[in-house]
Amino acid sequence: MSQTKERWKRVAAIVLAAMLCLGLACVASGCSSKKKADADGNVTFVDSVGREVKVPANVEYVIPSGHTATQVLLTLCPEKLASVSSELSDDILKYIGVDSLKGLPVTGAAFGSKGDLNKETVAGLASGKTKVLVDTGEVKDGIKEDLDQLQEQLGIPCVFIETKLEDYGNAYTKLGELLGCEDRAKTLSNYCSKAYQTVSDAMKKVGDSKKNVAYIVGTDGVNAIAKGSYQGGVVDMVANNVVVVENASGKGTGNPIDLEQLANWNPEVILFQAGGLYDQVGNAAGWQTLSAIQNGQYYEVPNTPYCWMNNPPTVNQVMGMQWLPRLLYPDKFSDSIADVTKSYYKTFYNYNLSDDEVKALIEKANVK
Repeated sequence: MSQTKERWKRVAAIVLAAMLCLGLACVASGCSSKKKADADGNVTFVDSVGREVKVPANVEYVIPSGHTATQVLLTLCPEKLASVSSELSDDILKYIGVDSLKGLPVTGAAFGSKGDLNKETVAGLASGKTKVLVDTGEVKDGIKEDLDQLQEQLGIPCVFIETKLEDYGNAYTKLGELLGCEDRAKTLSNYCSKAYQTVSDAMKKVGDSKKNVAYIVGTDGVNAIAKGSYQGGVVDMVANNVVVVENASGKGTGNPIDLEQLANWNPEVILFQAGGLYDQVGNAAGWQTLSAIQNGQYYEVPNTPYCWMNNPPTVNQVMGMQWLPRLLYPDKFSDSIADVTKSYYKTFYNYNLSDDEVKALIEKANVK
């Protein structure tokens, strides 16, 4: 009887060791996060709105549905992009530094006010290669039906990944799983989650002492980003957004306002979008009546390679989310705006900013 028990113990030990080795090998190869592919080489991916989409187990190329997706994918896997939504400026290419991006087809945006996606071009991209179209951003009514229809028209898997200010970490994790770049996604995910937590903790210390802020956009100063809008996520998180209107616009152009309204709101701090009125308000009679202008508490939002606050509201907000509270409440942080700027650009663009470059970036966006 004892010999039988010993024999079974040895068998059990061998089986356990084999299972352990198999598990370790699987983890090392990354297969722990992969589902078994079907006969066509596809797996089922569940996107952020619950759609089950058959996607290639190995995605070679990715097509952005529009501007927000382009920006996210440029930080994650620029080498896999088959197209971009709009032409990349030299400013953007300088920071991304990936030669394959030059000359990529410009395919427009599937959704939004323009809805100018060149479907014929998209359908023909990366012929013979495995590919997927990725849409990112805010969950909107009808998104499931819109993506199902687009997928049928293009003959390409189309998935949606929600990108929220408080949860960019999860967005990158899902994209990493989809596109087979888990290591890079983990780096970005960890950064986003840590940055959000750091700011959240600081805002608890600020408590009810949030500053009243208005964010002015456009070239004539009569539009602002309203409280509660998707574009205003950063301001709403770290300040009292004084721009309260009945129907907050989700567009980058914000809501129309006038100087009289702005004076009634009386913000302590005014932010201007790049290319706006920042350089003019100091000498403009109408603007000089505002206390924020009188006190020098007005700033221009950096815009390189993308606007830190919005337009479109995507992962560039992770930089804005760190910049704005350090501008408003510098004593609540152990690091500076310059510190986080260098860290962000290194992490997201693999670009090492020089001290002079940092100075130029935040010249109009730092404590005066």
